[in-house]
Amino acid sequence: MEIFSFLAEHIEMVYIVILSIFVGVELIEKVPAVLHTPLMSGANAIHGVVIVGAIIVMLHIDVNNTLGMILGFLAVILGTLNVVGGFVVTDRMLEMFGKKKKK
Repeated sequence: MEIFSFLAEHIEMVYIVILSIFVGVELIEKVPAVLHTPLMSGANAIHGVVIVGAIIVMLHIDVNNTLGMILGFLAVILGTLNVVGGFVVTDRMLEMFGKKKKK
């Protein structure tokens, strides 16, 4: 029942999250298909903020809080995979526009 009291106290935050989801979906629908790859690779690179945030949060978590440490560790790992994936996609995309190597 704690979750319901939290939601009731922070209802404005819930509304902002819901509205931002709708705005994000509308914006992505308007992007041409050709630009999806560069847009997503750039968005993945922004996930470096997630990595830094997860590390900062983990610094303030009690060492005995196992669940918090596991979730923080997963956030760092998944954020790192997303950043690396974004740069790999960008690199492959830029290779398509480079000059072809002669054999």
